[in-house]
Amino acid sequence: MSTHITTEAELRELIGSSTAVVQSKISDSVNDLTRQFIERSPFMLLATSSADGTCDVSPRGDPAGFVHILDERTLLIPERPGNKLADSLRNVLANPHVGLLFLIPGVGDTLRVNGRAILTTDDALLEPLAVEGKTPKLGLLVDVDEVFTHCSKAFIRSDLWNPERHIERNELPSQGEILHSLNSTVDAGQYDVERAERYAQREGIY
Repeated sequence: MSTHITTEAELRELIGSSTAVVQSKISDSVNDLTRQFIERSPFMLLATSSADGTCDVSPRGDPAGFVHILDERTLLIPERPGNKLADSLRNVLANPHVGLLFLIPGVGDTLRVNGRAILTTDDALLEPLAVEGKTPKLGLLVDVDEVFTHCSKAFIRSDLWNPERHIERNELPSQGEILHSLNSTVDAGQYDVERAERYAQREGIY
């Protein structure tokens, strides 16, 4: 007997179907209530996929409200300096479909947005996104397809926002140690010291 589920009918037989109320929460635009989650969020996860279906999720963070709502169907996400692998950006060039998950510290409910993105270098759009006097070189314009809130169950189960659950960073391998395990030419200690100095000076943050 197979233990794999291969059809939606098999899936529905196992988990059931959502209620009419749950199904009705999905909108094709941002409204006066859901926009408050975007305006108060300092952290967002961006999901993208390449042309062959390879998926990627990347964190995005800035002062709350960093994702601008241009209108009820259009969002603008600033692209800040990163590692230059440009996974998300390259994916968008090949496949415009994106998923956004907005988080607010201390709040269990999240906001999900699905849509299609393009890259923009329009100065008029990007200048209002400047932070610490630095305007992003490009941004992602998202044409909204779906907007809906997501319940708090994952946060309740994980107790994510409970400070007593937080751990110290030094309880985990450092970034230098991880890199050294993959590339023995990397000096883990030196890498970690130089990285900490760059961050302390806010070098490459904006």
